[in-house]
Amino acid sequence: MLRLAILDLNNGVTNRGIASIKAVLRPYADVLEWKLFDVRAKGELPVAADFDLFIMSGGPGSPLEGDGDWDRRFFALIDELWESNLQGIEPKKYVFFICHSFEMACRHFQIGELSRRKSTSFGTFPCYLTDSALADPIFQSLPNPFYIADFRDWQVVNPDLLQIEALGAEILAMEYVRPHAPNERAIMAVRFSEEMMGTQFHPEADGPGMLHYFQTEEKMVHVLNEYGKPKYEQMIKDLSHPGKIQLTHDTVLPSFLDNSILKLKESLVPA
Repeated sequence: MLRLAILDLNNGVTNRGIASIKAVLRPYADVLEWKLFDVRAKGELPVAADFDLFIMSGGPGSPLEGDGDWDRRFFALIDELWESNLQGIEPKKYVFFICHSFEMACRHFQIGELSRRKSTSFGTFPCYLTDSALADPIFQSLPNPFYIADFRDWQVVNPDLLQIEALGAEILAMEYVRPHAPNERAIMAVRFSEEMMGTQFHPEADGPGMLHYFQTEEKMVHVLNEYGKPKYEQMIKDLSHPGKIQLTHDTVLPSFLDNSILKLKESLVPA
C-alpha cells in the first residue's frame, strides 16, 4: 500500500478544499492510504520518509508570512523531498502543490515574482496551456484553453527564465490575458521537476459540488454583493458545463495520481 500525506494549509478556515481532495482520493482506496496534517493551525508536518506522495493544499492569507516555525519546517520538507529525488533515492517522492502552497513553492524555488493582486481573482476562468504542456502527461489531454476555479489574492508573475532553466522546471499554464495589466500575466501551473508540480488554481474543485455550494442562498448573496450578477452568472454557467471545471477536476489530480502510482509501482518491482 502506498502512503499519501495531505498537507492542510487552510489555517483552520472552513472551506471545500480538503473535502474535495479527499473525494478525489476515494477511487484510489485499494492502492493508497492517506493521512491529514494540519500545517498552519497545529504545526503538523509529515516525516518525508514515511510517505510516497504529497498533496499540499491552498489556504487563506499571505504566502509571504508564517510564524517562523511551521513555515521553516515546511520549506525544509520541500528541500528534503527535492534532494531525495535529485540523489535518485528510490522510491521517488511525488508532490502536488495547490494555490497557497504553490505560491510558497514558487517563492522558495524563485520561479518568479510573488505579489499581491490589485483585486481578488474569484470565479471560473479560461486558462492557457504553454507549448511545454502539450507534451506533459498531466495537461496534454486538456483543451486549450481549459477552465479553472480560481480564488486568490496573490500571483506569481515575471518568470525568472534563467532560474527555471537551471532547475529544469517548466511553466505549463498561464492566466488569461488581462488588457489592463498586459505585463502581469500570472503563472498558473509549473512542473518543478519530474516528481514535483503544482497549480495556482484549484484542480480539486468539482463542478456539481461547487454549483450546489454557490447556489445556496448565503453564498449566492455574498457573490452577488461582492462581485456582481455577471460574475455570478458566468460562474454558474461554467460550473454547469461538463467540459469546463468538471473536466479539469477529472483530469489534473487523477492524472497526477495515476502517473505517480504507476512510476512508484515500477520502482518497487524487484530487478
